[in-house]
Amino acid sequence: MEYFAHETAVVDAGCTIGKGTKIWHFSHVMPNCTLGENCNIGQNVVVSPDVILGKNVKVQNNVSIYTGVICEDDVFLGPSMVFTNVMNPRSAVNRKNEYLKTIVKRGASIGANATIVCGHDIGEFAFIGAGAVVTKTVAPYALMVGNPARQLGWMSEFGQRLEFNNVGIAVCSESGEEYKLENNNVQKISK
Repeated sequence: MEYFAHETAVVDAGCTIGKGTKIWHFSHVMPNCTLGENCNIGQNVVVSPDVILGKNVKVQNNVSIYTGVICEDDVFLGPSMVFTNVMNPRSAVNRKNEYLKTIVKRGASIGANATIVCGHDIGEFAFIGAGAVVTKTVAPYALMVGNPARQLGWMSEFGQRLEFNNVGIAVCSESGEEYKLENNNVQKISK
């Protein structure tokens, strides 16, 4: 076995789990999931059927990743954050054929106790603050906070707040990488 699963974890049949992935205490990976290489699945995590996680996805404790969610490489899911998968759930109404897809793009971070309402994708390197409730699609590099979540600014790929000058250029304080803000879109312009 090229991955580690704690003795209390349950990994159902039909899963594909990448080399170096770790699945910790009391977590359940349900049928037909795909977990990339070097993922870390914390304690008490549920990965529902058909979920796809890319490489190096970090899932902190007490997270449920429901059917319809796709996380690309290098995504961070903070403790107790929540995904939904149906817009109008009712116990007495079966809506399993109405699951909405949510894609969390490469490098995005979702803070502790945040909620992502289904059908709203999270852009590359976006940063969702702790406790935020995301009710709309999030742009790449956007910093989202509050309930409902609103954009407060922009973040670098290193998770540092970007401050743009009068010609729309910002430099990450940690990496020195430059970013350009144009037409309310951010792109990295140096490596």
